[in-house]
Amino acid sequence: MEKTPRVCGGEARIAKTRIPIWVLVEARRLGYSDADLLTSYPTITATDLVNAWVYAEAHRNEIKLAIERNQVA
Repeated sequence: MEKTPRVCGGEARIAKTRIPIWVLVEARRLGYSDADLLTSYPTITATDLVNAWVYAEAHRNEIKLAIERNQVA
């Protein structure tokens, strides 16, 4: 996972991509499976998803706030 100012709004994302963790978490909440996500985002791996889920679990409030901010936008 990476966080870089001015890249994806500084949100946590899959390393070397512009795929924020909150996007993956929200997609999963909407019913997308890991297989669906790997098909939709061919630049990420199953290991990236596992790491994303671990990060999201460890940073629940951060991810929740990111989802809320982006639903309003």
